[in-house]
Amino acid sequence: MNNLTCFFVFCLLASLSHAIELDFCVGDPSLPRGPEGYACKDPASVTTDDFVYTGFRGERTITNVFGNNVTLAFSDAFPALNGLGISMARLDFGVGGVIPLHSHRTSEVLILAKGSIIAGFIDANNTAYYKRLQVNDVMVFPQAMLHFQINVGKTPAIAFVSLNGANPALQLTTPSLFAGNLPADIAEQITLLSHEEVMRMKRMFGTA
Repeated sequence: MNNLTCFFVFCLLASLSHAIELDFCVGDPSLPRGPEGYACKDPASVTTDDFVYTGFRGERTITNVFGNNVTLAFSDAFPALNGLGISMARLDFGVGGVIPLHSHRTSEVLILAKGSIIAGFIDANNTAYYKRLQVNDVMVFPQAMLHFQINVGKTPAIAFVSLNGANPALQLTTPSLFAGNLPADIAEQITLLSHEEVMRMKRMFGTA
C-alpha cells in the first residue's frame, strides 16, 4: 500500500470516526451559526421534546397576494434537524391559493394532507410535469426545477414538504422580476410584457 493510498484510508477512517462520535447534534440556536450549522447542545440537557416540533399545529391565516401561508421548520426553529441536511415546511392554501413558480437549490418531497391541488414542475427542456393530487398523494420536485402548487378544490388545502438541505433557499420567479429593484424597462425586455403590464405587476408588489 503506497503512501497516497494510506493517506486516503486514514482520511476515510477519520471522517467515519467523527461521523459516529455523536448519535445526534441538537443545535443550540443561542450560539452563532456556522457553515455546518449550530454548535451541539450539551447531550446531558437534551430531552425528548428537542426531537418533537409542534409548530405545524393549528389553523393559519391567509393574508398574502398569493393566497398562501408557509410555516418553516428549519434548524433554527427545530434544532433537532441541525446537521442532518433536512428542512421542512407546512403549506396552507386558501381557496384558489397558489405557491407561485419558484425554485430551490435542493430537491423537495410534498405530501398532501388536506384538499386537492395541482402540483408540477418544469424541466430544462420546458416540459411540464403536473398532476392533480388528492389527500395522501406524494410528489417529488427535482433539485433546482421551477415548480408550483395550486389549490383547485373548493376548500382550503394543506401540504407538508421536506427538502434535502438545511438552507434550501427560495426564489420566487414573479417577485424576482417585479418586487425588487429591477428597472421596468429591463423587465419589459426580458419578459416581452408591455410597459403597462410591467407597471401593473410592480404596483401589485408596491415597487412602482
